[in-house]
Amino acid sequence: MAAPLEQWFFDVPVVTRWWTTAVVATSVLCQCNLVNPFQLFLSFQTVWGKQQYWRLITTFLYFGPLSLDFMFHIFFMARYSRMLEESHYHGSTADFAWLILYSAVTLIALSPLTGMPFLGSPLSFSLVYIWARRNPAIRLSFLGLFVFNAPYLPWVLLGFSVLLHNTLPKDDLLGIAVGHVYYFFSDVYPRINGGSRPLDPPEFWRRLFSTRPPRAAPIPAAAQNE
Repeated sequence: MAAPLEQWFFDVPVVTRWWTTAVVATSVLCQCNLVNPFQLFLSFQTVWGKQQYWRLITTFLYFGPLSLDFMFHIFFMARYSRMLEESHYHGSTADFAWLILYSAVTLIALSPLTGMPFLGSPLSFSLVYIWARRNPAIRLSFLGLFVFNAPYLPWVLLGFSVLLHNTLPKDDLLGIAVGHVYYFFSDVYPRINGGSRPLDPPEFWRRLFSTRPPRAAPIPAAAQNE
């Protein structure tokens, strides 16, 4: 029988599982001084000038040093990413991976406007926004102080961040914008345009994640002649 931690790990949907694992591993490596955060942030000059293409991925994997703030970000990232992947994509790895890819590419394209070197926080916040909009009937409690409907969750978190840091968080706002575009074209636009879903993954993308059925074992010639 699998250990409880191992069982929990493999119960998490595949995209959320490996994204969370990569985020934790990245912070541990930085905490142990095996990797420098300056090697991870997004810089187009470095990406294209020095061919450091890994920065297009690692910008989504670093949430800061191991701390209470890091645990807070990991909790929300893993929780809402998992719930979104399980409840709305029903384990469809292709569709959820396409959502992550769309959000990541959009954030990279918009990053010159914001100057943010790390984009993991707005990526996770976009998933929080999409989950919240798709669950309007769910009631949530914030620190036991008040209860509200799920669609208000991004704005409650945004307001809490403003109170803590006394500044408007650009990463949260960017995540809300990217998440809203996806939500609109996936959930609202099809209802008013005959079911058209322009942000659905293309067929070739679905085929990348499809599992081929195993080949049947060949029947021996002697058995065929019987």
